[in-house]
Amino acid sequence: MNTKIKQNQRLPPEVNRIIFVRNLPFKISSDELYDIFGKFGTIRQMRKGNTSKTKGTCFIVYEDIFKAKQAVDHLNGFNVAGKYLICLYYQQNKAGQKRGENQQKVNQ
Repeated sequence: MNTKIKQNQRLPPEVNRIIFVRNLPFKISSDELYDIFGKFGTIRQMRKGNTSKTKGTCFIVYEDIFKAKQAVDHLNGFNVAGKYLICLYYQQNKAGQKRGENQQKVNQ
């Protein structure tokens, strides 16, 4: 029955399986991230920022798009070690635009 509901449910176009998380505590471990985000579904991949510009961020890829939506709905604004998480759906076109802007700055 649950799969029947999923098949009939329409999601907004920005919803996808990849979540971008900001405002993470710098000292959070990968295991802690798996504990927090794994409660909502199977995680296919997780990439945690480790440079000075990307620290406090991560990308999480879920197996199921509905589980990703559930995670964003529940964890956006969730308090972890005194910091409120910002969970967003990854948007390929915006990331490409940002990269293009950075490339233009380098070429000038």
